[in-house]
Amino acid sequence: MAGEAEDGPVLEAVGVSLRFGGVRALTDVSFGVKRGEVFSIIGPNGAGKTSMVNCVSGRYRPTEGGIRFEGRDITRLPTRKRAAIGIGRTFQNLALFGHMTVLENIMVGRHHLLRKGFLPGMLWWGGAQREEIAHRREVEEIIDFLEIQHVRKAVAGQLSYGLRKRVELARAMALKPKLILLDEPMAGMNLEEKEDMARFIIDLNEEWGMTVLMIEHDMGVVMDISHRVVVLDFGRKIAEGRPEEVMADPHVRSAYLGEADEVVQEPAEALEPTAP
Repeated sequence: MAGEAEDGPVLEAVGVSLRFGGVRALTDVSFGVKRGEVFSIIGPNGAGKTSMVNCVSGRYRPTEGGIRFEGRDITRLPTRKRAAIGIGRTFQNLALFGHMTVLENIMVGRHHLLRKGFLPGMLWWGGAQREEIAHRREVEEIIDFLEIQHVRKAVAGQLSYGLRKRVELARAMALKPKLILLDEPMAGMNLEEKEDMARFIIDLNEEWGMTVLMIEHDMGVVMDISHRVVVLDFGRKIAEGRPEEVMADPHVRSAYLGEADEVVQEPAEALEPTAP
């Protein structure tokens, strides 16, 4: 398991509720993610996990409640500005530029860190050239870390699913985030690919110092690498704590055994939440 987290939350969800018309995706959800920990959000399908992460990343704005990052209220902060203050993410459905190379996709993640103007960048003058070289050096370090050197010049859309997952993680890492949001990083992977991804997540937490907020359905992975877990069901928090404590909770066991009478489906991604 990753190293022990530092005291104090880097991220706080405070009474977050989210409605899509008459559908409640989230109801009064609160939790805190400590700096330096791997924190997982789990729950049955349709429980509101991705909706919660979308509220953290800025894709959705909570109908009620708020999000705080390093003590700052970011509830109304645009997504691009959340990236600038240190929040990066991957997606359940891959969002790579399929026609671009692996290296080019990862370099996109460095875009908000560029400091030189448009004209020097286009003409590659002095400072712009040095800046480009510096960014390339950091990207190559990420490529080495994720063991994708052999595909660095390959077109992303032609790679296997597992390798594309690594490239998306690399692009999120290139943001140099303090908090990285991983939406089902192991979905669709075989056992060997899952083991590799779990190792990378532990290392980016321990060696790269990134706090991790992860959605993951593989309970073996969650139990092995998470410091703490929050469980959502029908858009409400039903448990929070260390993995072994949470999985022993009768409410959690009931939710996963499907004993509830009805399931509230998570809204389609195309829908937008009701304005607060």
